[in-house]
Amino acid sequence: MGSQRTDKFHPLLIVLHWLTLLLLVAVYCCIELRGLFPHGMRDVLKAWHFIFGITIFVLTPIRLLLSFVTRSPPIVPPCPGWQMFLAKSMEYVLYALLLAMPLLGYLAINADGRAVDIFGIHLPVLIGPGLALEERLSGMHSLLGRLAYLLIAAHAGAALYHHYVQRDNTLRRMLLR
Repeated sequence: MGSQRTDKFHPLLIVLHWLTLLLLVAVYCCIELRGLFPHGMRDVLKAWHFIFGITIFVLTPIRLLLSFVTRSPPIVPPCPGWQMFLAKSMEYVLYALLLAMPLLGYLAINADGRAVDIFGIHLPVLIGPGLALEERLSGMHSLLGRLAYLLIAAHAGAALYHHYVQRDNTLRRMLLR
């Protein structure tokens, strides 16, 4: 993929990382703050929640592919093995959430008897309606959403810990400069 600096992640991977964060903030704002708006606006915020979620779902495989075909820069100074194990485990769990949450939301909409419509494009209905299934899918989507709050906070906290306490390059590897 061309000449890449050895002390940073691939620039596109960095951009996709921070874009995903912005999209996650937008997803959460749309759904958490919708109650503050008039009823007509709540539907708009819910629609944007779907759009941002589907966008995350589309970007995540691109991020995964790019992370597999590019080299991860080393952490300097190196971390203990247990920290690397925890970091890799967190990475896998976060990627799984970035795929599972939008998929569960999409399927919950289908199970509610509705199709997902984004900018006038009708996305395929993957499952038929079913109230019990919709409730289970919505519950799992919501539970994973709450779990993601904790995992994202832990991820950010670990990056700050590495930057300010361990004083390694963990955070700087994910910055464009």
